[in-house]
Amino acid sequence: MRSSDYMADEISTKKPNCLFSQSLVLLIFLLALASSCQGLLQADGSSAAVKQNVTRVSAVFAFGDSTLDSGNNNYLVTPYKSDFLPYGKDFFGHKPTGRFTNGRLLTDFAASYVGLKEEVPAYLDPSLSLDDLITGVCFASAGSGFDPLTAGINEVIPMAEQIDYFRDYLSRIELQVGPDRMDKIMNNAVFIISSGTNDFAANYIPLPIRKKMFSIADYQNFVLQNLLEFLQGIHKLGARKMAVVGLPPVGCLPVIITLFGFGDRKCIEAFNSMSIIYNNKLKDLLQKASTVLQGTQLIYVDVFTPLYDFILSPNKYGFEETTVGCCGTGMVEAGLACNANSLVCVDASKYVFWDSIHPTEKTYLTLFNYFKPLIDNFLESSN
Repeated sequence: MRSSDYMADEISTKKPNCLFSQSLVLLIFLLALASSCQGLLQADGSSAAVKQNVTRVSAVFAFGDSTLDSGNNNYLVTPYKSDFLPYGKDFFGHKPTGRFTNGRLLTDFAASYVGLKEEVPAYLDPSLSLDDLITGVCFASAGSGFDPLTAGINEVIPMAEQIDYFRDYLSRIELQVGPDRMDKIMNNAVFIISSGTNDFAANYIPLPIRKKMFSIADYQNFVLQNLLEFLQGIHKLGARKMAVVGLPPVGCLPVIITLFGFGDRKCIEAFNSMSIIYNNKLKDLLQKASTVLQGTQLIYVDVFTPLYDFILSPNKYGFEETTVGCCGTGMVEAGLACNANSLVCVDASKYVFWDSIHPTEKTYLTLFNYFKPLIDNFLESSN
């Protein structure tokens, strides 16, 4: 039996217990929300600047879900928001921005590393200056996915609509700086895409709609086809340097452990296997796409391997807690359930997860440091 067939059988035949049946709606709500202080935390928790001018990057653009959303959902009529404390308590000025963590995201560290700016703002923020805009913005929306149904269920910005916003951005900037400078910005811009987790964790697994239409293997292919169409869409608009993030170990998210672990707080390897199979297909797709999308540098970003190692060997990275988040009990809270009335851990840098779904700033920075050689090679090869 193929591993994908095994996954389909296991997901469709396992009987829910009382905890699952009572918590299914909560799972859908919480998972749809998925997947810094003035001094930046290094992997060992110390304070230091990460900025290093490694290449001539003109802008950093972000598309996807809550792993990259820096506040676009603040301007939507949706419950999937995090523009309130304790989110952002370790961000600049200790203010919540709509990022689903206590501080900064991977894209913020990337923009700082290449010497652009300290944070990548949300495109829908009406207060952005021209300099904010031309050095890169975020189009991502927490709760989104490559399956249009995912964003529809969660009332957030679909991936196709994120392309529409990008098209609007290009017209807006070209009017202000002219076509020649716009071309220079695009030629040296980096595009980071992180989406797909919600398609499985908040759509295919808990809901019956897609399971009636697709086996798990076929649904993976459906999501990947939509991903390819997304890449083609931004490529037509001028994107040339693209980094695509794979799925994390979904079975290790605290809320997944709570609702599907039946009392055992360990990673659920069946769901991790699903992520691995998807990621292998994604790598194959990106390799083929790189030969079709002319003039494109396209890389796969493996977030599964380092994050899984953080969880299995936390002491190597200065972590202590891996199965619950810092906010509340850390087992179910996220988004609106992680709020100003929630108890928060004393030291978030000891936790892999900030809430029951999303990583802490320390985790994002440790991931970024892990990816530095990949980033350097990616940028140096484009010079």
